[in-house]
Amino acid sequence: MRVLVATTAGSGHFAPLVPFARSLGDAGHEVAVAAPGSFAPAVERAGFDHLAFADAPGEELGAVFGSLSGNSPTESNAVVVREVFGRIDTRAALPGMRTLVNEWRPDLVLRESCEFASYLAADEAAIPHVNMAVGLAWFGEEFFPGVEEPLTELGGERDFTNLMRGPSLSLLPLSFEDLRSTGGDGVRRFRDDTGERTDAAGRGNQPLPDWWNGSVDPLVYVTFGSVAAGFGLFPDLYRAAIAALADLPVRVLLTLGDAGDPAALGPVPPNVHVEKWWPQDQVMPHASAMVGHGGVGTTLSGFQAGVPMVVVPLFADQPYNARRVAAIGAGIALEGGAAALGGLGDAVQRVLTEDTYRIGAGRIAEEISRLPPAAAAVPWFEELAGAGTGAPRS
Repeated sequence: MRVLVATTAGSGHFAPLVPFARSLGDAGHEVAVAAPGSFAPAVERAGFDHLAFADAPGEELGAVFGSLSGNSPTESNAVVVREVFGRIDTRAALPGMRTLVNEWRPDLVLRESCEFASYLAADEAAIPHVNMAVGLAWFGEEFFPGVEEPLTELGGERDFTNLMRGPSLSLLPLSFEDLRSTGGDGVRRFRDDTGERTDAAGRGNQPLPDWWNGSVDPLVYVTFGSVAAGFGLFPDLYRAAIAALADLPVRVLLTLGDAGDPAALGPVPPNVHVEKWWPQDQVMPHASAMVGHGGVGTTLSGFQAGVPMVVVPLFADQPYNARRVAAIGAGIALEGGAAALGGLGDAVQRVLTEDTYRIGAGRIAEEISRLPPAAAAVPWFEELAGAGTGAPRS
């Protein structure tokens, strides 16, 4: 069976696809990742063949993002989903995606929920496709209907029911879903077993370098994701987080993403260590608390490890995710972006010392542990593709 995995150029959008793509490869199927040309390094680091299509024009994206000033989060999300994902990204990607589908001839398309060119191309070629949720089901139900207009313009008249109600899967546990969702309980749910495979290979739970000169204070992992540093939030947001945690009896590991330069932060307190990037599956077993931005991938990583968290949402679906973290008792939401960081020290102390957050985080970790591993989705993929043989397509 030949499976085309399709993603936009965002680490948080690609990461949920990876455990399923690896499981398909391990089962003997041929897997390739269709993604914008600029995303090649991320695809290659993950170990997959990259089939490139065109990047969206930066000036068009900049014009949309520049128009959002003064909008409410709801208004901004509606515009971004419709104009960026639905129109600009899809218009740029669609010619290349159609060529890839026609020439590579996949038996199945596995697409993340914001990559719509693969939906159009697969639908036109009558190839079954599966939607990989990259966020709350409610978020998609609220904002994805807005893409029908640009997709109709780009792909012609068609029934878009399958876009919203077709086969879907998610790595999010059901208890994290928003109660406003009408379809969250119809999604097939799995767990990312990448860390478990790493442990089985004898490489799991590695000690972190001793960046803190022998200190055994609780470790607080701080990350605002892979893109925030490139969105005008660096270095002020990061300096504010460091200042809020400098005097606490904790060790801090702060990661910036590729757009942030640790040297630009200047001297940091002795209890703080800064890296551009560090594997989260190596950090989480050692973390007593996490400070994050509410990105789905980072939040899910904390959930799986049972780490209580303080969430400082910045944009997109992050405020909704932060509220859900608080609602299920796994952490504290500090809304307001950088302005909210004045309360970060107190919030971190609370999640470290109040049992309710540790218990809440442990409860959702237990729920995730009961989900089937990503590898268990492979027979379902084979059934959808009409393959079921486990052999690559010739």
